[in-house]
Amino acid sequence: MGTPVKDVVIPDNAQKTLLLQKHADYIAAYGVKKDDYEYCITEYLRLSGMYWGLTVMDLMKQLDRMNKEEVLQFIQQCQHECGGLGASIGHDPHLLYTLSAIQILTMYDALDVINTEKVVEFVCSLQQEDGSFYGDKWGEVDTRFSFCAVACLALLNKLDAIDVDKAVEFVLTCMNFDGGFGCRPGSETHSGQVYCCVGMLAITGRLHHVNADLLGWWLCERQLPSGGLNGRPEKLPDVCYSWWVLASLKIIGKIHWIDKDKLIQFILASQDEETGGFADRPGDMVDPFHTLFGIAGLSLLGDDRIKPVNPVFCMSEEVIQRAGIRVELL
Repeated sequence: MGTPVKDVVIPDNAQKTLLLQKHADYIAAYGVKKDDYEYCITEYLRLSGMYWGLTVMDLMKQLDRMNKEEVLQFIQQCQHECGGLGASIGHDPHLLYTLSAIQILTMYDALDVINTEKVVEFVCSLQQEDGSFYGDKWGEVDTRFSFCAVACLALLNKLDAIDVDKAVEFVLTCMNFDGGFGCRPGSETHSGQVYCCVGMLAITGRLHHVNADLLGWWLCERQLPSGGLNGRPEKLPDVCYSWWVLASLKIIGKIHWIDKDKLIQFILASQDEETGGFADRPGDMVDPFHTLFGIAGLSLLGDDRIKPVNPVFCMSEEVIQRAGIRVELL
């Protein structure tokens, strides 16, 4: 007898229709109660939280419900002398939150709110001899930061400010025998890192280095009997991998290799019918993170009630085209 596959069972009474308006209402109300416990304890990732909420509202065609002026003012206050942005006012600058800020400002066509030349300086200062990137001055190296760096610079039309060849070389040293990527050379393949590395290669025009058949096979193996996708073998399915796995498959031209209908069923079953929002899996608590990636996943799967999403930047195609950015897909 083999080990049973870790999975969830979708209840028979699970939601089968997309509650779009409820999700928009949930996100619109999320940041309003600023003394809420949940709001207060997430201060350490505030800028990323704003990116998740604003992006999903844009994809649901309801961005105008959000307070643009308040958002822009907050972002302005998060920029440091060095050019980088922190998660919240007074928090240390980091590449993760700098990218979230650049994505929001691109969405609002408001990059002039911050000093973008200093942002470019900050990103460049974090590239190392081997082409890798630190996330901040403390020196952690991760392929997520390679993606954040090139995505930031691409949105600012300043990709040539870094050593792109070396940056690509480093990412390629993180490629594994299964076609996937880890966070550093020798680290195990993980769907989130696959997305970051494949996205980074798409932005830099180097996707030819990817073994699309081998990687596509590994990514398709992430689909479980419930229809949901997991991040690596032996893990439970999670709605957020409807983004990391699916976007990677879209970039390498293999999205048709998974069972779309079963995945849609899993994503829809993870909605909360009362409050709106998506959870990581059916029956759990909802949050803005899984709400964005649930909606973005449904967009990749062709739901025409949602704006088409760009698989590399996780922003609406409309915004990416308006910004004049082109990315290579296989």
